[in-house]
Amino acid sequence: MTNHWIDLRNADVILVMGANPASNHPISMKWMMKARERGAKLICVDPRFTQTATVADLYAPLRSGTDIAFLGGMINYLLDNDLIFKEYVVKYTDAPFLVNADFKMPGELDGEFSGYNKQTSKYDRKTWSYQLDEKGLPKRDPALQDPNCVFQLLKKHYSRYSIDKVSQITGTPKDKCEAVYKAIGSTHKPDRVATACYAMGWTQHTVGVQNIRACTIIQLLLGNMGMAGGGVNALRGEGNVQGSTDHGLLFHILTGYLPTPMASLPSLKDYIGKFTPATKEPQSVNWWSNRGKYITSYLKALYGDHATKENDFGYSWLPKVDDGMQASWLPLFVKMYQGAFEGFFAWGMNPACSSTGAGKVREGLGKLKWMVNVNLYDNETASFWRGPGMKPKEIQTEVFLLPCSSSVEKEGSISNSSRLAQWRYKAIEPLGHCMPDAEIMNELYFRVKTLYQKEKGAFADPILNLTWDYGEKDEKGKVKHLDIHKIAMEINGYYFEDLYDKKADPPKLIGRKGDLVTNFVSLQDDGSTSSGNWLYCGSYTQKEGKAVNMMARRGKEDPTGLGLYPNWAWTWPVNRRIIYNRASVDPNGNPWDPKRPLIKWNQANPETGQPAGWTGDVPDGPAPPLANEKEGKLPFIMKPLGVGTFFGSGLGDGPFPEHYEPMESPLPENPMSKKHRVNPAIPVAKLQAVAKDPSFLFSADFKRFPYVATTYRVSEHWQTGVMTRHLPWLLEMQPQMFVEMDRDLAAKKGITNGEKVVVTSARGRLDCAAIVTDRFRPFTVMGTTVHLVGMPWCFGWQYPADGSGGDSVNLLIPFMADPNTLIPESKAFLVNVGKLSEQPSDQPTKKKRR
Repeated sequence: MTNHWIDLRNADVILVMGANPASNHPISMKWMMKARERGAKLICVDPRFTQTATVADLYAPLRSGTDIAFLGGMINYLLDNDLIFKEYVVKYTDAPFLVNADFKMPGELDGEFSGYNKQTSKYDRKTWSYQLDEKGLPKRDPALQDPNCVFQLLKKHYSRYSIDKVSQITGTPKDKCEAVYKAIGSTHKPDRVATACYAMGWTQHTVGVQNIRACTIIQLLLGNMGMAGGGVNALRGEGNVQGSTDHGLLFHILTGYLPTPMASLPSLKDYIGKFTPATKEPQSVNWWSNRGKYITSYLKALYGDHATKENDFGYSWLPKVDDGMQASWLPLFVKMYQGAFEGFFAWGMNPACSSTGAGKVREGLGKLKWMVNVNLYDNETASFWRGPGMKPKEIQTEVFLLPCSSSVEKEGSISNSSRLAQWRYKAIEPLGHCMPDAEIMNELYFRVKTLYQKEKGAFADPILNLTWDYGEKDEKGKVKHLDIHKIAMEINGYYFEDLYDKKADPPKLIGRKGDLVTNFVSLQDDGSTSSGNWLYCGSYTQKEGKAVNMMARRGKEDPTGLGLYPNWAWTWPVNRRIIYNRASVDPNGNPWDPKRPLIKWNQANPETGQPAGWTGDVPDGPAPPLANEKEGKLPFIMKPLGVGTFFGSGLGDGPFPEHYEPMESPLPENPMSKKHRVNPAIPVAKLQAVAKDPSFLFSADFKRFPYVATTYRVSEHWQTGVMTRHLPWLLEMQPQMFVEMDRDLAAKKGITNGEKVVVTSARGRLDCAAIVTDRFRPFTVMGTTVHLVGMPWCFGWQYPADGSGGDSVNLLIPFMADPNTLIPESKAFLVNVGKLSEQPSDQPTKKKRR
């Protein structure tokens, strides 16, 4: 989240799209309702009339997979009606920047941007660039009139998204479109603000990244970024998802969002040169220019005294990915299915149910030699070999199930959607032989290290040189029990030498050797500091010689009255509650909205001796505001040019979001362009050529599968249900797999409420209970009727033990993904629905539990 949970109460308008917080994020809903008590308007845009829709002031239905069309129409409406915060747009965004005159857009090239290569399905982004002046800075037109300026290009691109066209594509009634657009547009004034909240309903599409980009464009046009009550806010689906990505869970990043090294970058100098952006803009902070300090301090945290200047701080010991290599979820399981792996750790996950194309995933697990599943319960992954359709005698995979502790049985931190790191104490001891994850890792590390010491295996240095000083060691050098506080301290970082501010006269001591680093401003690139994650510097710090766990704080003071609560736990970065908060003030440092003063610049007071500085939230850097020509800085400190960008030249599928149909769509062509029905950056032909079963990827057979399906959570179950299906009171409330459908579709198919039905796709079939409901209504799309059905993804065959719960909806979902992130398209795919009594049964009988 750019903002935080409590800040939702400060909004005047709340747009919930691609999420159902009333059911799945109840804490966020608490603060949305607080906003409504103040007079705020809650808007819900969703294919289904959800629990959130029931309390919304305005609900607008839309066909799943058409969010960009809807948001593109909103952008067009704002621009046509001059509902923008012009001073903010001119001074704090790239709207005035002039773009390469050779750049062309989908309206000119029938669905593609300039530079498209049909053979590779990739773009040459040479024309996606700014025109530069003699100083190497983008040329500008502050009047926003030049036809090549970003603003005019934006206006031209979205002029195609009329309300009529949007309604035809999305199925959203025109009056509903206009009502939503008008309400959001009312926040273009400095004293009104809107926030946008989304979840997987936006991300799990083949245009997922561009969905969020479209929302960002809207918020920049309205001047809502950096404001209290504003921003673009991801509602994370689990209490520590934010923390997991912060700490490098994904293949392409290390901790703190440092890029994973590539094989073509053999030295630390090469790495820093590749990934450190340069800028010629004198008023840009360009915070990523500190990349060298962060990666060097990270290496010191990993390897301690073994990391020296002479050995490149151990950079060669880090694993490298091949250039262009995709090691994310879908490619990983494709490789597994092809027999490329011997072993697999399924740690705290259940891919046999949670992955799209779950049938192929289960087959892939059967091609391993061994698998370790670390979990609270047996699940569909650990027991895949005895699941429906599997032949245990033909499966050689050896499965190890390691029981781990639940969250209440261990101490440590979680980082939620608000970027808030909160320390949790251990409530009870682990049951039986269960162990906390960190203890399991400790056991594994010591055994692996011992093997390397004895057998001198290949490339031992990364293991043997790793620091592991997390507690008292036994006579063999193994840590007996991990001290989780020591891990948190290493994440924060230490001074490896006395560090001085040499700009001061005389030099001023910043930190002593062995002390905890104060914050990431102190990090160095010479090996004198360490930090396991630069973003968390300051989370466990030192005051008056004593270590202080900032994440364990529980102060309830709220000096601003905006719900920042600066002494409650700790938020990255540097306890800043709202990021890009310098955009909440005008160039002189005065709040755009005096009613909600997030930060304010105060001039020096000679009479009191008070120096000039900021008050309020921790500002995005201490520099003076923009009007200070000598020292003032632009607000978007992570961007090389210091401004928010409408023109997203770094993405793989276009600098502006464009509507493309989902891979599986009820429409034979894209209403916005005839040439490209789906996102052209997806290498469809290449994928089909290598796939043994192309329908596993996707099928556009609308005659066989005439209905659009989407997926969602339910309040009663958690993720794939491993934790909740074992609780009888929750299972009683939601006992089995179901499919929701509108009354017209049910009547057409002769299906009654509660009846057993079969849902089929090109990947397989799923038995469900039918829920006939008004929550879904038929859509009129391009003059035809489109029915949409919905299914939860929280069931699996393994429990309940009698199989009555059904199986996973992911058995039906195609194996296609967004070209930027490779997140699967789970929210829009094609199915058919029929009465179970009329379907041949091709499902093997479930094997009894042993």
